[in-house]
Amino acid sequence: HKGDIHHIFPKDYLKKNGLEQTKYNQIANYAYMQSEINIKVGNKSPKEYFELVFNQLQEGNQQLTGLNSEPEIQQNLERNAVPSTISTMTLDDYPAFLAERRKLMSDKIRNCYFSL
Repeated sequence: HKGDIHHIFPKDYLKKNGLEQTKYNQIANYAYMQSEINIKVGNKSPKEYFELVFNQLQEGNQQLTGLNSEPEIQQNLERNAVPSTISTMTLDDYPAFLAERRKLMSDKIRNCYFSL
């Protein structure tokens, strides 16, 4: 599968809501994702695209994820230092998301460093 950098809060979604490039191109807003899935997410808020993911899981239709269950999704979010509450977030949550993701990322780096 081909992967690329994905904006967790999609760039187009943030642009259409008036955010400038310096706001949407934050490292804390980046994640690596399969290109095919990234394209299908489009310009939806995380709340909107996670609703699709969870509905598709119930239907056995995994067009937006290669994961098989909600626990797998939560584990994947944890591994990638993404706040577990991402599935409920909209534009209003973006500043808090960035702050929480930065903290999770720094904790992950710190833990890795001290495990050496």
